[in-house]
Amino acid sequence: MASSKQLHHSLSSSTKSHRRKSPIRCFCLLIVAMSSIILLLFSLFLFTSPSSSSRHHHRHNSRQSPSDSSPVNPSTPPAAQIRLACNATRYPDQCVSSLSAPGRVPPNPNPSQIIHSAISVSFENLKTAQSKVKSILDSSVGNLNRTNAANTCLQVLTYSEHRTQSTDQALTHGRIKDARAWMSAALVYQYDSWSALKYVNDTKQVDETMAFLDGLIHVTSNALSMMVSYDNFGDNVASWQHPATERDGFWEKTGPGLGSDPSNGPNLGFPTGLKEDVTVCEDGKCSYKTVQEAVDAAPEDNGMRKFVIKISEGVYEETVRIPFEKKNVVFIGDGMGKTVITGSLNAGMPGITTYNTATVGVVGDGFMARDITFQNTAGPDAHQAVAFRSDSDFSLLENCEFLGNQDTLYAHGLRQFYRKCRIQGNVDFIFGNSASVFQDCEILIAPRQVNPEKGEKNAVTAQGRVDPSQSTGFVFLNCLINGTEEYMKLYQASPKVHKNFLGRPWKEYSRTVFIGCNFEALVNPDGWLPWTGDFALKTLYYGESKNTGPGSDRSQRVSWSSEIPEEHVHVYSLANFIQADEWALVSS
Repeated sequence: MASSKQLHHSLSSSTKSHRRKSPIRCFCLLIVAMSSIILLLFSLFLFTSPSSSSRHHHRHNSRQSPSDSSPVNPSTPPAAQIRLACNATRYPDQCVSSLSAPGRVPPNPNPSQIIHSAISVSFENLKTAQSKVKSILDSSVGNLNRTNAANTCLQVLTYSEHRTQSTDQALTHGRIKDARAWMSAALVYQYDSWSALKYVNDTKQVDETMAFLDGLIHVTSNALSMMVSYDNFGDNVASWQHPATERDGFWEKTGPGLGSDPSNGPNLGFPTGLKEDVTVCEDGKCSYKTVQEAVDAAPEDNGMRKFVIKISEGVYEETVRIPFEKKNVVFIGDGMGKTVITGSLNAGMPGITTYNTATVGVVGDGFMARDITFQNTAGPDAHQAVAFRSDSDFSLLENCEFLGNQDTLYAHGLRQFYRKCRIQGNVDFIFGNSASVFQDCEILIAPRQVNPEKGEKNAVTAQGRVDPSQSTGFVFLNCLINGTEEYMKLYQASPKVHKNFLGRPWKEYSRTVFIGCNFEALVNPDGWLPWTGDFALKTLYYGESKNTGPGSDRSQRVSWSSEIPEEHVHVYSLANFIQADEWALVSS
């Protein structure tokens, strides 16, 4: 379709060549030409106007979304390429609308340029969302709950901003796995922001902001979906596919030479030869008396250099936070049960969210820990009480212990590796929306209630993937699923009232797999537990492969769980699932 400038030029040439013709004929030609221009402009307006489906939100109808305010495009967009790329998203009409603004996509774009444009749409609307949440904060003086929710939103949206910027840079440099991991995290934070406002939605301002965040989630999902197709199907946009999961028969392509055994591969684990930069001890006779003081001493933006904190034997009762700017912080203790960092925050306290209950919370990338116990001592009647929370990409914890009850380990986002660890709890005690691999770990169920002999239902995991294109999920390799000594006495006395399950779907696209693990008898024959009704049962992926032990018999498993096909087991290897062969080598 010609541009308006070209159309103007054609019209001028036509009138010049007919200057000597009769006035009536000239006048008629002018009317025809003007009619054509009007028709073209009207068609263009129809193409660029958001469709009704692009205004539809998964939780709200007839609300403002980021694409609703997009200006009408007065020039011809690369319509065919945009439409093909957008067909690979969950919200194709909204995708087309958001990418059809003037100058948004270059002429004859390649796939990477279209994805960059989609990332740009997400980023611009993220900035608008931050402004809207700031307005909520400013108008919430005196309202503690809304103020706390708005502050949480601003915090996590800042993380989303960082991860979106990193995504764009990674894509530019051809690091598609990093780009997917970081955009997955950006989406996690946007969803968290929406969720935080859900509990304080008592004003029109909050409601409108939630609707805008809903639209932001859509455009971010679209960009992420394109990346998945680009990674798996290459430059041929016509071959890109609508987002799908293992339940739909979609399996990620895998790297060459990684084999069918996900536990085999390079020597991965905690690096050797590290020397401490500072030390922590209870008596104050070393560098610092508290762990947080040592963290505060770590340099910001330390590059690839590790900052090693040696934490001597002792019980450190404190809340520890490692912020986004503190990268490559390493904790080395004197052993499980010897070096203990403990707290008791829980969600039953006024103004405290589950996210903020963590005894130790890490956001800075490259965090590592070895030979430490992380603990939350809030009792089984205190509800959510996190011992350790991580948003650290490329994080590795080895020979560490995590003690709690409900929500012990919050593997919130990004790529995490837990090796030879012990994790103890009862209700959803390994949860979050990260891409985490647990290798050679001991998973122990503890008594849940004040009067535990009455019985209960426990779920080991509650993985929270919210979008089929997120590269997140929990993978358990060669782990033991058992109970504590105290719990097993209760179970053996009355096994019918003590029911334990491998997991339940916290969010719609929950994904958890167990490969080569040992399930003791306390694992219920059903294997998996619904969240409520049939929520997520058609969209989750719960897989098992080559597990052993009395609880591993799949003959009575729920119909919505799966046996992982042998030819696809290696999708969940450390190298394929979290790219650990690039960052978790023992020699690094």
